[in-house]
Amino acid sequence: MKAAVAQGKKRSATLSESYASALKAYLLRQDESALRQAYEIGREAMTRGTSLVELVLVHQEAFLFVIRKRNSRNRLDQIAPLANEFLAEVLSPYEMAHRGFQEAVSALRRMNELLEQEIKRIAYAVHDGAGQLLTAVHLALSNLERQSSPQLKNDFENVNHLLKQVETQLRQYSHELRPTILDDLGLIPALHFLANAVSVRTALPIRVFATAKGRFSPSIEITLYRVLQEALNNVVKHARASSVSIDVYQHANLLTCKVQDDGVGFNPALVQKPGQRSGLGLTSMRERVTTIGGTLDFDSSSGRGTCLYIRVPILPAEVQNARSHTSR
Repeated sequence: MKAAVAQGKKRSATLSESYASALKAYLLRQDESALRQAYEIGREAMTRGTSLVELVLVHQEAFLFVIRKRNSRNRLDQIAPLANEFLAEVLSPYEMAHRGFQEAVSALRRMNELLEQEIKRIAYAVHDGAGQLLTAVHLALSNLERQSSPQLKNDFENVNHLLKQVETQLRQYSHELRPTILDDLGLIPALHFLANAVSVRTALPIRVFATAKGRFSPSIEITLYRVLQEALNNVVKHARASSVSIDVYQHANLLTCKVQDDGVGFNPALVQKPGQRSGLGLTSMRERVTTIGGTLDFDSSSGRGTCLYIRVPILPAEVQNARSHTSR
């Protein structure tokens, strides 16, 4: 531990020294080579995980050092803008990385929207198309039964019973793929419907408690529905839980969803280890939440269950979108 702290201090000292040297050179000459060195300092700092706050503190320290050592001919109002130019060049790798991240988030959001459109099309095809085919099969069986021997009546009844089971399951899968209640009534009723469907299918008690009221923007509602749907799938597949609770509440402009189970839990260090395939889909869930500006965290340990937290800021524009969404 002491060795790690010492190494960190050594890296910080090296950064401060190279920064002060490069800044001094730029204030004296204002040439391109000094600006290139500023960019390299920023790139190396970002690679090492230096935060923006730490980097700005290094800049302030170096600038104060230059001021104390400056030549009397160099006025402060002359070198301050130059120092700002130098800092902007140091921060440019961070800016480009942030821009790349935002572009990736936008691309992921567009991909999710296209995926939702395709899921919606499939859900309607399963509900309407398959439903029409099953109706046609029922009619054909009815005609065939009338032309058949009475001894086959029980066989026809069994086939009809099986077809009705298929119809019920297809309808259930269609609703879980894209529940119309989500579009019509919103997130909270859709979660109650989802919890009931999963509970009936798996015999797992699922409680939904929501104090959040009203509607949210369509992007927030569908994203949270998908993430919570995946969370329940994880509980069913991996947790061996005897009960699950889903809490949805809003405080000021922050919407929070919590999913808690009393299952076997897992070791977060192993799940988050690079290259580790956990089967929990936590990466895709976190990416979905990121597209709406939210965060996803979890607390778990072996034998003590798992608690998943999703926090999403609710902006005024989203409230307005929710109102117009409700009025449609």
